[in-house]
Amino acid sequence: MLEVWTTGQVRAAEDRLLARTPDGALMRRAAFGVATVVAGLLREHTGGTAGRRVTLLVGGGGNGGDALWAGAFLRRRSVAVTAVLLSPDRTHAEGLAAFRKAGGRVAGDLGEPDLVIDGIVGLSARGPLRQAAAELVGRVTAPIVAVDLPSGVDPDTGAVDGPAVRADVTVTFSARKPVHVLNTGHCGEVRVVDIGLAPELPDPDLIALEADDVGWAWRVPGPGDDKYTQGVTGVAAGSSTYPGAAVLSSGAAVLATSGMVRYAGWAADEVRGRWPELVATGTVEDAGRVQAWVVGPGLGTGQTGRDVLTAVFSDGVPTCVDADGITLLAATPSLWDARDPDAPVVLTPHDREFARIAEPHGITLGQDRVQAARALAKRLDAVVLLKGNATVVAAPDGRALVNAATSSWLATAGSGDVLTGLIGALLASGLDPWLAAGCAAWVHVRAGELAADGAPAPASLILKAIPDAIRAVRAG
Repeated sequence: MLEVWTTGQVRAAEDRLLARTPDGALMRRAAFGVATVVAGLLREHTGGTAGRRVTLLVGGGGNGGDALWAGAFLRRRSVAVTAVLLSPDRTHAEGLAAFRKAGGRVAGDLGEPDLVIDGIVGLSARGPLRQAAAELVGRVTAPIVAVDLPSGVDPDTGAVDGPAVRADVTVTFSARKPVHVLNTGHCGEVRVVDIGLAPELPDPDLIALEADDVGWAWRVPGPGDDKYTQGVTGVAAGSSTYPGAAVLSSGAAVLATSGMVRYAGWAADEVRGRWPELVATGTVEDAGRVQAWVVGPGLGTGQTGRDVLTAVFSDGVPTCVDADGITLLAATPSLWDARDPDAPVVLTPHDREFARIAEPHGITLGQDRVQAARALAKRLDAVVLLKGNATVVAAPDGRALVNAATSSWLATAGSGDVLTGLIGALLASGLDPWLAAGCAAWVHVRAGELAADGAPAPASLILKAIPDAIRAVRAG
């Protein structure tokens, strides 16, 4: 898994390391890492380093110093390096001296570089690029390598409030920061350079799952299993108006495991017709024993929906609540009373649903999505999966993970119903609810990639791609 630390944690670790490191050594180590990455990119894309042109965008402070030292190291590889100083009065003096000594040139314009290094601002900066920097960045047509983070992007939330660098590659040092998993669109590919910081770092603030983590956690049948031992998933979803939600969420549960799925609701005929291996009944009470429930997609928000949600909670098993189920809980908080306090609940809101259920508790969804999800998870004693291009999963005990989408193909009607069914199946298998939500989100993204294959794909195709997505993570 990828471990992520806040900028406060990283700065404190850097201070401890700096206290026992010769002056300037840490910066030179980091800059050498940047130069190595840049040289590799030049060789990959242009065939070599000799005679290639690199422009440095240099701000004041440490990040500008990193860029200047990187430029000095690149000069040793016969790269023509030009520095544009955006804050001449605050330029890192030692870095500038080393850069000039190595033959680097200071200029007032970009030139025609093969690559640009963004060293405008560092971890302590907040807010968008200033006008002069924004205009300069706006004229860049070459690939950009960002030092530590793309300038103009908030390091702890990934938020962008105005002009910001959109990097092709971001080089960071020893530790990923939240921006690297919360805003992959601006960071591009993230390369981590070891500068010896690891022994000084505390436990990470959050994590991001990788394919191996998901493959290890995903439940598959063994020689002693049968359809019941793998976990029986109950699905209470859909209505006469929205039968498709029932078909999608039930289908995702069927395809996520080879165990058993029971459907209860208005769309029994439609669901049974699409998934003949599923057991379908009209009500939760008639469904039979399950190990987990999925409730809410297409359910409706009237009295019938309230009755279904109450019946599901009363069953006393882990439950994933989505869509109309979340709206019902927000409108009628007394529905929580039917919940067994020992039965975990996973909530899967998008931004508007999050606002409905969180704002009555004084929790608002601002720029810090991780903190907002953590606050709601603690307040409701439930796992909260906050949907988005970077999906956040928070547990009541403070654990948090981020699953970054690699595209926007999942932004389509019915996609959330598929995710809910995946979570329900993993809950039924006995997986920790927080990890179940994270693994389901990971496979959901992979299924979306496979289904789209470069073109828009509806939820029904995302559903069909689930087995291939599971195969991919199981293969490592």
